[in-house]
Amino acid sequence: MEQKKSNTKIIIAAVIIFVVIIGVLAAVYFTFTAKPVEGTKNITVEVIAGNGEFENSTFEIKTDAEYLGEALQEENLIEGEEGPYGLYVKSVNGYTADESKQQWWSFSKNGEFLNTSADLTVIADGEKYEITLVTGW
Repeated sequence: MEQKKSNTKIIIAAVIIFVVIIGVLAAVYFTFTAKPVEGTKNITVEVIAGNGEFENSTFEIKTDAEYLGEALQEENLIEGEEGPYGLYVKSVNGYTADESKQQWWSFSKNGEFLNTSADLTVIADGEKYEITLVTGW
C-alpha cells in the first residue's frame, strides 16, 4: 500500500514538472516570435529564376498587410492552394512550378531561407525578400 502511495506521488510530481516546462516553453515562444507591425510598409520582392526559365523580376510593394503571403496575394504575385501549413505556392508572377520536374518555390529574406510559410512570415518596413524557383527535392 505504501509503495502505491509513493508511485502516485512520483507520477503527480512528474506531471507537475511537465506542465511547468510546457508553460515555460510557451512563454519563451510567445516572447521571442516576431509580432506583426501595423501600418504601411514598403518591401522589395525579387522573383528569381533558379534555372533560367524566365527573367528575374523585382517588385516594390507598398502594403498595410502584416504577413508576406497576404502582401503577395494583394499584388496578385502568388497563387496556390491551402494546405496544412498555410498557402502552398504553386505560381509566382504568372510562372507555375512544374512538379513533374521537381520544381518548387523557395522563400528567403536577405538571402536566408525562411523557416516559416509566407502566411506566417511577419513583414516590416524596408525588408527584402526573394522567391526562387528551385528544381529538385
